Amino acid sequence: MSSEEILEQQMERFQPLLDEKEWLRMRAELQMPLYQAVRANPLKVDPQQAIQRWVRNYDWTIEAVPFCSTGWWISSSPQPISHPVEHRLGEYYIQDAASMMPVELFDFQELEAPLILDMAASPGGKTTHIVSRTGDRGLVIANDSSRDRITALRLVMQSWGAINIAATHYPGEKYGVWFPETFDRVLLDAPCSMQGLRATESHNLRTISQKELLSLARRQVRLLTSALRAVKVGGQVVYATCTLSPEEDEAVLDAVLKRFAGAVEVVNLSHQFSGIGKALPGYGDQSFDPTVQGAARLWPHRFGTAGFFTALLTKTAPFPGRQDSPPARPFERTGLRWLTRSGEDALLGRMQDMYGINFEPVLAQQGLTLWQRNQRIFALPEAYLDHFETLPFQFLGMLVGEETPSGFAPSFEWVARFGRQATTGTVILTLQQVSAWLRGENIPGRFGGQDDRGKVLIVVDETKRLLGRGRVLSDRLKNLTPPRLVY
Repeated sequence: MSSEEILEQQMERFQPLLDEKEWLRMRAELQMPLYQAVRANPLKVDPQQAIQRWVRNYDWTIEAVPFCSTGWWISSSPQPISHPVEHRLGEYYIQDAASMMPVELFDFQELEAPLILDMAASPGGKTTHIVSRTGDRGLVIANDSSRDRITALRLVMQSWGAINIAATHYPGEKYGVWFPETFDRVLLDAPCSMQGLRATESHNLRTISQKELLSLARRQVRLLTSALRAVKVGGQVVYATCTLSPEEDEAVLDAVLKRFAGAVEVVNLSHQFSGIGKALPGYGDQSFDPTVQGAARLWPHRFGTAGFFTALLTKTAPFPGRQDSPPARPFERTGLRWLTRSGEDALLGRMQDMYGINFEPVLAQQGLTLWQRNQRIFALPEAYLDHFETLPFQFLGMLVGEETPSGFAPSFEWVARFGRQATTGTVILTLQQVSAWLRGENIPGRFGGQDDRGKVLIVVDETKRLLGRGRVLSDRLKNLTPPRLVY
């Protein structure tokens, strides 16, 4: 079946859910292009200043996403918006605007160092949003049940510059049993049928049987139950899907509300965001709990997005259920060893001397400690060590750098996150050299002083735009941009 036929099939199914005026508006919207959107990274740039700079540099035409202060639609761009070096360095993330709403629902104001679970995290777009909104404080456990998706998650987190992050690979259903009433916030971006009426790079239109639909819905109920068990009383859970299927949206909320009556509330989102569509009061011969209508349906014609559904839930009482012990691994088996105070002082001194960057306040403000495995040095979140020390992880924290025969070499992700603060240890490339650099080429010539051979310098252009890092050799500057970022 072609994409056009699948779309017509889905539209026919959803037509009874809208009145005639809304239906005609949506049909017209689906004839329009779906514009890509970007979300700026406040860990690395000032979003408002950065978007104006990108508009000037790349001739973008933009429109603000009304429900995300760091998000903009790009309605025209002479080149793919994935090409600029700022994207390669994690200064912005490309994301459908609808996917920006779920994390915006959370209230983080009263939480200085929150414990957050992203239950189905890969590829990591919403995880980066959580990290941004919390200022990379506390801890985000980014879990995904698919081992094949962990690599994509790792690369996105490295690009974003997240440090207070841990990735795990377990069925999301287990977290509520292993860690009841542990997390301040839980995001469940649930696996779904992807019936959002718009095809994107990550979500193709596809056919789905009623049997598969109901199987997905049953799993979504189990996952949402686990999320609500894992969150503390008074904590918040956001439930989201990229489908407009009522079986996976309102019916899932209704099932949880009936099962745990009096222990969970659906927050009415119509008071927070104007223009969103209310959730359905019922579907077929089923009537939903009246509070379900407080959830949000993002029909494509409302904001020019793909179809989407999201809800904010507050846990008001404990959930019954058994508790099991999570898998455990002694932390010593990771091979990581705490960096001694003298070792930490020496490293911080070298960062100060080499780049003029005072990293010590970052460790204190972000709640980090330094650890070493062989010659590699990592910044790890103290919150993980305090609460989940024995829980096996796929990756944890940030690689800061490594000791080499030529001295300390900072990692690409460390430079991409903190290199803008450098007052020394930088090299400025000319416009012609920048073009070659972005192609992944080494730059011939002599760089730095006589004592700089072998050192890693932070690379910028004549406008001070960060370009990455390079190693000084006798006759060239070796390009240390990861191959995956060169195109």
